Amino acid sequence: MTAKAKKKARVTIDLNSPEHFINRELSFLEFNRRVLAQARVKSTPLLERLFFLCIASSNLDEFFEIRVAGLKQQVAFGSVQGGPDNMSPSEQLQKISAVAHERVEEQYKVLNEEVIPGLKKEDIHCLNRNNWNQKQQKWIKGYFNRELLPILSPVGLDPAHPFPQVLNKSLNFIISLEGKDAFGRNSGIAIVQAPRALPRLVQLPQSCSTHAYDFVFLSSIIHNHADDLFPGMKVTGCYQFRITRNSDLLVSEEEVGDLMRALEGKLPSRQFSEPVRLEVHDNCPQEMIDYLTHHFNLQHNDVYQVNGPVNLNRLMKISQKVKRPDLKYPAFTPGVQNRLLKSRDIFKSIKKGDILLHHPYQSFNTVVDFVRQAAMDPNVLAIKQTLYRTEDDSSIVDALIKAAQEGKEVTVVIELRARFDEEENIELAHELQSAGAHVSYGVVGHKTHAKMSLVIRREGRQLKRYVHLGTGNYHAGTARQYTDYGFLTSDHGITDDVQKVFQQLTALGKPGKRKKVLQAPFTFHKGILELIDREKEFALNRKPARIIAKMNSLVEPTVIEALYRASQAGVKIDLIVRGICCLRPGIKGVSENIQVRSIVGRFLEHTRIFYFYNEGDYDIYLSSGDWMDRNFFRRVETCFPVEEKRMKKKLLKEGLQLYLTDNTQAWILQSDGSYKPSVPGNTNPRCAQIILLESYAN
Repeated sequence: MTAKAKKKARVTIDLNSPEHFINRELSFLEFNRRVLAQARVKSTPLLERLFFLCIASSNLDEFFEIRVAGLKQQVAFGSVQGGPDNMSPSEQLQKISAVAHERVEEQYKVLNEEVIPGLKKEDIHCLNRNNWNQKQQKWIKGYFNRELLPILSPVGLDPAHPFPQVLNKSLNFIISLEGKDAFGRNSGIAIVQAPRALPRLVQLPQSCSTHAYDFVFLSSIIHNHADDLFPGMKVTGCYQFRITRNSDLLVSEEEVGDLMRALEGKLPSRQFSEPVRLEVHDNCPQEMIDYLTHHFNLQHNDVYQVNGPVNLNRLMKISQKVKRPDLKYPAFTPGVQNRLLKSRDIFKSIKKGDILLHHPYQSFNTVVDFVRQAAMDPNVLAIKQTLYRTEDDSSIVDALIKAAQEGKEVTVVIELRARFDEEENIELAHELQSAGAHVSYGVVGHKTHAKMSLVIRREGRQLKRYVHLGTGNYHAGTARQYTDYGFLTSDHGITDDVQKVFQQLTALGKPGKRKKVLQAPFTFHKGILELIDREKEFALNRKPARIIAKMNSLVEPTVIEALYRASQAGVKIDLIVRGICCLRPGIKGVSENIQVRSIVGRFLEHTRIFYFYNEGDYDIYLSSGDWMDRNFFRRVETCFPVEEKRMKKKLLKEGLQLYLTDNTQAWILQSDGSYKPSVPGNTNPRCAQIILLESYAN
């Protein structure tokens, strides 16, 4: 085929064709499979393998609470509209059910065949109730009578005692009974709910332990003493179950006068919203399962029978209680840049040049110090800050409160709708307001996901602005677990753009022209499309063209189509997408020049870095947002350039190229939507995260 004929053939390909897109939900389940696979890696420390198992379980919980719940609502409303892959909501639910059942079965197989035997070899035991010795039985009996019996409220079902409200993801038991009580009652069925305050895993004291660490499950304790809850009656069966409910808070933001009060009113409903999944122990009789599914209005494919505790995430307590550093990743101390070590004045350091921070390899304390020094500095007049997720006892929040109390102008934009952190953020808003800070909740209909801190300081006769921008949250805890970049600058163009974004969030007005920063929902999407198309034009003109992009998720269809067009033109494209990816690589005539890889390891890969060759004068952007519909159109995001040459080179080398050579923790996306692990083969093993840990070792 001639070059002209090839070009004509390419033009006829419909890039919107559903076969060119991977389903979003199935892509997530593939990602969670990669997380679970980490629990099977023999070289990973044992308690870290347990951690990955718990994370995979927790991820699946949220998937059902939000994504499956949303699809069920669409089916209930009669929706048949599919996404770019053209799969209807009902078709998605069918495929999700098939894959999710396989994943759940695999989770418990990993637990029972690998993790628990591994723990036993290290003298850490989760004791089955059939294996308790006499001394242990006595202690557990006392624990039950002392700690559980006064709190538990068993409900025998009859007309005066209807089925109790079951909390979202709570531990419950359905119990079959024989006999009659003092009033002559016997419905044959009772429900026992385990209050959230009770620990799901109880460590036995050394006085009755036979191993270094002996644990018993709360479910085993209740099961073993169920007869004591129904004196004079015979318990013929006791089966644990858990209900997962729709946890998406639906607030009509256009119809409420106060978003905080509206959310406060909605939070309790999350615990008792529509059920979407039933988990039961695999020894539960079918008639009991049928009874529960009928009560919760669920279908057979909504039931997940499990060989173990119904909430694997509770096993995380083992890692917290077991003091065995040798069974965890080696501790490390984040590094600190030499320039920051030489000067305690962070503003003086920033004036000498931009500062790039790579977390967790470099200390998040630099970001804390930036806000803390601003709070204490008498020359600082104002601090403006966005907060999406923070930890308890946040040093940054303490500094903002101190600054407000000292009379500085403190403005904080808190995203109240940060999923599952709504309650904490509401409390945070109250705390800051009480200190005298100006608190706003951003823009109705758009989550404020941008990570920005702006300090305005008087220096002589001028006001000087300093900015921190990041790819991750202002959360010291996750800064040790997530890979993220932080950027400190006093560059006029960037600081001016950031000030305008804050004005948008706290006041009214049109976006206006930005000098350097791409901002969602206005210029982020358009800017990325233009940068992709520029590389495409270079390729069409037979010039070198290259795109490398690293992000958490790639979903937005017009960006995917732009990448397809660039690939058709000959642009070499490497994508490092940790989680969901709807782009299908390797399609003949469409995406042959695109490779997609996912890195899953010790740290959660959270950086967003975008590289465009630009005829050798390459551009690099860092971003708070992924290439998803919500980040482009329904959130306030910042995507900002890094312009200093040494920093650009550093970002390209350690933020992108290093990950493209990782052959131990990388998974390569195949055209069918599956992933294959990268293996070293005849080359030396290379792990990006380990190399970075060693290079930044302090």
